[in-house]
Amino acid sequence: MQRIIVIGGGASGMMAAGRAAECGGNVTLLERTKRLGNKLNITGKGRCNITNMAEMNEFIQNYGKNGRFLYGPFTKFFNHDLIEFFKKKGVATVVERGKRVFPKSNEAGEITRCLINYLKENKVAIRTNFRVSKVIVESNKVKGVEGNEGIVGCEAVIIATGGMSYPQTGSTGDGYKLSEELGHRIIPPAPGLVGLETEESYVKELAGLSLKNVGVSSFLNGKGFQLKFGEMLFTHFGLSGPVILTMSQDIVQRLKLGRVTLSINFKPALTKEMLEKRILREFAEYGKMKFKNILKHLLPNKAIPVFIKLLEVSNDKSCGEIDKEERQRLIELLSDFKITVKRPRPIEEAIVTSGGIDLNEINPKTMESKKIKGLFFAGEVIDIDGNTGGYNLQSAFSTGYVAGESAAKP
Repeated sequence: MQRIIVIGGGASGMMAAGRAAECGGNVTLLERTKRLGNKLNITGKGRCNITNMAEMNEFIQNYGKNGRFLYGPFTKFFNHDLIEFFKKKGVATVVERGKRVFPKSNEAGEITRCLINYLKENKVAIRTNFRVSKVIVESNKVKGVEGNEGIVGCEAVIIATGGMSYPQTGSTGDGYKLSEELGHRIIPPAPGLVGLETEESYVKELAGLSLKNVGVSSFLNGKGFQLKFGEMLFTHFGLSGPVILTMSQDIVQRLKLGRVTLSINFKPALTKEMLEKRILREFAEYGKMKFKNILKHLLPNKAIPVFIKLLEVSNDKSCGEIDKEERQRLIELLSDFKITVKRPRPIEEAIVTSGGIDLNEINPKTMESKKIKGLFFAGEVIDIDGNTGGYNLQSAFSTGYVAGESAAKP
């Protein structure tokens, strides 16, 4: 019987361990903290967005240039398979807006408990508080691991240690160090799906303001490179929310190349001409009303003081007193609210880590190392990161499933 060690008790590690044992392996799962599923329990704001029901090609596009690698794992275990996996184990799921899939209970803990039961059903040995410091290799074959509780022999090792985001959950980059020592190339880790710090002081005045259905464009040295629509949030440090998190991956890369600015369109459904006609109608109907009060028809209350300040319009002015130049400035601000990105928030706050083990050194059909026999990888430790919406957990489950199944074969 093939002895298999899985390093890491997150989504990919538990799936890998359970599947390896189900396929006949003698499996030991080593977790550096005192419990399994730490990060899994807080994903999706505690609701756990396990996957997305997008079709394969659309799904792959949500990982950028590295997405093609996932055709291998997804061919063997994809979204329908994952939903069926949990259904057979008593976990009902629901599909929500954006084709996102959640447990019907809205409780991430249900997913964690289900996976732990999967391990126990298949007699996986679970050892917590075990920190692996070295993977032992002889004649280019895995022989075991060494850690704070001694040496454990095996014929296969699956590294599923996660990235460097949320280090309090146990993801502290251990897998990069272990893999690098074994000769694998590491694409430098960077924050992925992360909030953005901004330069303008007035952004702090908007902290807590959530916007829906806005358009956000990003520019590098004045040249546009992406446009997204959706929800965003102003924070004490700058910007966050779904659309910002999704855009952050490209923005972080381009910050190395120059100045990145964002343009927020508060009314993306309206052209500037349509916006002007609407404002003129409002002014004609409420000509005697104070300008700041008419803005309530166009903006959330929290944004009004900032707009008044940027427009440099007196609080006492009525709508009828607003001249053409002031009206044009209002139209520009509503459709092109400019913000300068200073830097991303720290990697510790990122939802996922960009970078990781070079995909060119991993077989996508088996998740085995091309360099060392018996060494496998799964989850966020590899150079794969996707958009929000269930994509990152699906890649974790799929790569874990394939790594576990492959490792169980002598």
